Amino acid sequence: MARKNLLASVTGQPSSKVDGDSRADYTRRGASRSMMVSIDEMAENAKRMSAGETIVSLDPAIIDSSFVADRIDDDPSDFSVLLEAIREHGQNTPVLVRPHPTSAGRYMIVFGHRRTRVAKELGIPVKAIIKQLPDIAHVVAQGQENTARANLSFVEKALYARKLLIMGHEKATIRSALSLDETLLSRMLSVAETISPLIFEALGPCRAVGRDRWEELKKAVSDPKVSDQAERTVQTEEFRTTPVADQFGYLLQQLAKWRRKSPKAKTTVGTWMAQDETVKAVFSGSAKAFSLKLSAPRSGEFGRYLSENLEEFYDVFLASKNSDGE
Repeated sequence: MARKNLLASVTGQPSSKVDGDSRADYTRRGASRSMMVSIDEMAENAKRMSAGETIVSLDPAIIDSSFVADRIDDDPSDFSVLLEAIREHGQNTPVLVRPHPTSAGRYMIVFGHRRTRVAKELGIPVKAIIKQLPDIAHVVAQGQENTARANLSFVEKALYARKLLIMGHEKATIRSALSLDETLLSRMLSVAETISPLIFEALGPCRAVGRDRWEELKKAVSDPKVSDQAERTVQTEEFRTTPVADQFGYLLQQLAKWRRKSPKAKTTVGTWMAQDETVKAVFSGSAKAFSLKLSAPRSGEFGRYLSENLEEFYDVFLASKNSDGE
């Protein structure tokens, strides 16, 4: 179940799998669905015309993908429904493009990737509105349109936000693009930054998985050992043959089993008290971690002294190891 690296393509290379244009009611079938879609599209078309926007016909061959993708992959069945709807009724809703910022005579999609792809496959011009937009306006327009129309999953929004942050966009711009408050954006970025791209790649958009379960996975893989185990799990044949809708739950289940079986790291705990009882230390540690907690009246003063002389203490430590022949 190979998917492309989700965080590597922030420059928006054209891809038939990444698509910013989806419509929830494309999943309905029959004459009533087609009629409702046509009415909605004509109403939107009328609103655009009344706003003074001119619709033109463009050759799909001169239109490039957005420089940042906001979807993980495309549902082939949904795309087939859209293709047949446009083949039968034509394209009633235009896409939005901007003059390409670096290639003269070409355009860049702001939103409407799937409609553009359909037009290309059908060999027909794509109806489009052309607007001069800077990158920030492009990002906001693309995010708001696709968030409203495409029903992006939690993780798709999280990865899109992460891509925009990597590209240097401010968090205020990202919040506006995805209609998020500061708290939710922080949680999304935490998920996108903690879970490895390999795991995202294997799990896909997970449209039925919400924020709480993604945060559960994030908390689990914040331990590097658990993260390594998660990467091994998603590459197994058992994971790949699990129904897509059940893969997220399967991964969490396997990680829980692995953590129960894995041996706990040995931790030593001890205490120390100065002769004058003005400083008390409680310490614990294992092979790769150590913590020291100071209390009693002079702990702050002694703690600052330790922190200011760590370099000297470490040199003494190294000298003692060398004298032991290590």
